Amino acid sequence: MSTVLEVNDLKGYYRHRFEPEVKAVDGVDFSMAEGEVLGVAGESGCGKSTLAKCLMKRFKKPLEYVDGEVILNGENLYDKEDKDIKENYLACEISYVPQSAMNALNPTLKVKRFIWHLMKSHYSELTNNEIMDRAMSRVEDLNLPERVLDNYACELSGGMKQRVIIMISTMLNPTLLIADEPTSALDVSTQKVLVKMFKKLIEEEIFKSLIFITHDLTTLRHACDRIAIMYAGRFVEIGTVEQIVFDPVHPYTEALISSILVPEPGIREKELINIPGTPPNLKDPPPGCRFAPRCNYALEKCTVEESEWVNVKGRPVKCDVVAKKKGDGSDE
Repeated sequence: MSTVLEVNDLKGYYRHRFEPEVKAVDGVDFSMAEGEVLGVAGESGCGKSTLAKCLMKRFKKPLEYVDGEVILNGENLYDKEDKDIKENYLACEISYVPQSAMNALNPTLKVKRFIWHLMKSHYSELTNNEIMDRAMSRVEDLNLPERVLDNYACELSGGMKQRVIIMISTMLNPTLLIADEPTSALDVSTQKVLVKMFKKLIEEEIFKSLIFITHDLTTLRHACDRIAIMYAGRFVEIGTVEQIVFDPVHPYTEALISSILVPEPGIREKELINIPGTPPNLKDPPPGCRFAPRCNYALEKCTVEESEWVNVKGRPVKCDVVAKKKGDGSDE
């Protein structure tokens, strides 16, 4: 499969006038193939939502771009002007389901007006009838009742609002969709419906690839092809769902899996173990490995220098200490 997205050393910091900068995204590297669903998981405050903004080149003070590349379909978004990004990439090449999706709809506009504004901003030549025809087609794709187009936000249930936001975000059939905590405010049965819907939309090529951001690993278990584990602004391990859930390598991944309830045979019997300590302050992160102060495997060198990516059991991991314990430790 062809590569849709390639991210190299991406950095985005929050900069305040009288305070130290917050290194929320601090050197993230990964790539995605067409048709792939990549889950991004980690503790609250690790930089997941900020990463989504950096991937779309959507910076609003105090968040600022520092370094790195985001290459989408062979084009580096950071070589493009902001106007070009807004007109030719956002919504049509890369789109976003916001974390606050439940409150993302303007309460004074009907759903069809949202769609009309979106379509007109990219295809001004479309007639009202053509826009409504496209909207009706997408309503059918998402198994929504036709009436939602004439509804205001207050007339929709939580699950309905979430699907309407997804409908609006995919109206222009983007290459990449980024969904930030799309299931966090939903009940379990609605979460299941939403995950199935994402898979259906990819199969029907409504969008080509999906980044699914959440702190809920049990949801990712059923939604994704691969999972990237994020800690303190950086990815520390990327592997298939089976690798991450059943055979974690990085000490943080291992601790994260051990601290949650996973209803899988062979894991649910294990004793729940809490992760000692607290995440680092990203205004002043520790030198070396940022997980070292909480890690049972940490050596003195871990507090001085960060490991490069190494290959352990067929996946990239940022920990050469466990690489020597659990795998061959060959360079990625």
